[in-house]
Amino acid sequence: MLGWVVSVVVDNAGTLTAGVVGAGVAIAAGPAIVSAVGFTAAGIAAKSTAAMMMSCSGGATAAGGVVATLQSVGATGSILGSGVTTAIGGSIGAATGAYINTLFEK
Repeated sequence: MLGWVVSVVVDNAGTLTAGVVGAGVAIAAGPAIVSAVGFTAAGIAAKSTAAMMMSCSGGATAAGGVVATLQSVGATGSILGSGVTTAIGGSIGAATGAYINTLFEK
């Protein structure tokens, strides 16, 4: 079994590396991107994409919702510990699982 796992990792090292690098870039660049659209440490910037998103909800946002999560990232300057990290991890896990499943179908 271990030999099979090593074989899958070696044969697909490029794909796995791309996934890990992509997750790393998202974690590193995420706060800068979130800040650029108006979710800042001082709050939501006036006349920004963030302000437009806030106004679409009538000014009230649900805890754990998209606007609240992005504002949390903007305020803390970190994507770690937010729902975004869970989404990235879940996406990578789902993609990896789907790929491994295709190996069994051959």
